[in-house]
Amino acid sequence: MIRVVEQLTLVTDAERNRILTDPRTPEAHRALMADIPAMTELQRGGTATREVLPKAPNVIAWNLERCLFPEQSAEHLVPHSPTLILLSEMDSGMSRTGQRNTTAAMADALGMCFAYGVEFHELGLGGPTERQFCKDDFNEAGWHGNAILSAAPMRDATMIRLDDHGHWFCSDIGASDPEQPRVGGRMAIAAIIETEAGPVCAVSTHLESNADEAHRQGQMERLLDGVDSFAGDLPVVLGGDLNTGNHLEPDFDWRRETLFDYARGRGYHWHANPDGITTRASLITPHITRQMKLDWFALRGFEGADNAILSSIGISGTPLSDHDPVLTTLV
Repeated sequence: MIRVVEQLTLVTDAERNRILTDPRTPEAHRALMADIPAMTELQRGGTATREVLPKAPNVIAWNLERCLFPEQSAEHLVPHSPTLILLSEMDSGMSRTGQRNTTAAMADALGMCFAYGVEFHELGLGGPTERQFCKDDFNEAGWHGNAILSAAPMRDATMIRLDDHGHWFCSDIGASDPEQPRVGGRMAIAAIIETEAGPVCAVSTHLESNADEAHRQGQMERLLDGVDSFAGDLPVVLGGDLNTGNHLEPDFDWRRETLFDYARGRGYHWHANPDGITTRASLITPHITRQMKLDWFALRGFEGADNAILSSIGISGTPLSDHDPVLTTLV
């Protein structure tokens, strides 16, 4: 059961000690997920500035790579007039992003309401390139997750967990990172929002990077089941970083992913995605040669118009993320 809250419940010292000392097994991780309240909490906040979304809303999906620059990132989107924004990799209470709730800061800057959920509780300060941004040697909250921003109120919202086995926690799985201890797993935020044409379901998600195509298809299966349970047959706009081809070095060929055909079989289409890569070198991820197509829209009950991959280079010339935003207009 997902609980809607104004503030996420902080991890206690006892819970933190368990994260550090419990066996690195799926069973231990599932127990931690059940006992840490924020793993089943959805934070709601912000202020909507419209009663309903337009008939054909502009939607942006963006992996903001921790969101080092919330206000600049918000300003960067204003020329595209989005009324619905699907965000991933958003920090809250992390030293590397000034202990800020970056989702709330962006919502305030854009005049939007938000829903935010925890993907991971991070105990560390991040990798070497992230630590240069840390002014504190601790995280006040340690949250990292996904969000939806909307110019109109959300009639209902929920979180859909895509795994609980501890992919980044268990020592025998191979994805755990000793430099970045964490508990949690991939997830999605879904919300029902009124438009001038009727209610729609918006979904912001982030699939696993350190896995193969079969693993990501399994996450897509759980995600679409969750969306059906939450929203029934409403039109759906699903967007986010699907990490397609991320494990397929050196060419990162996204076309080998099976989740595309699976989603088509469930009534979704991928027509709202123009050709082109969606990653770039950034302050945190300075990999010039890694060029991947990770960020997508899957639509059901809509077509997409004016589809574009936008640049994430800010006005000052600073890359705001290692992902470029993707844009579609729902028609």
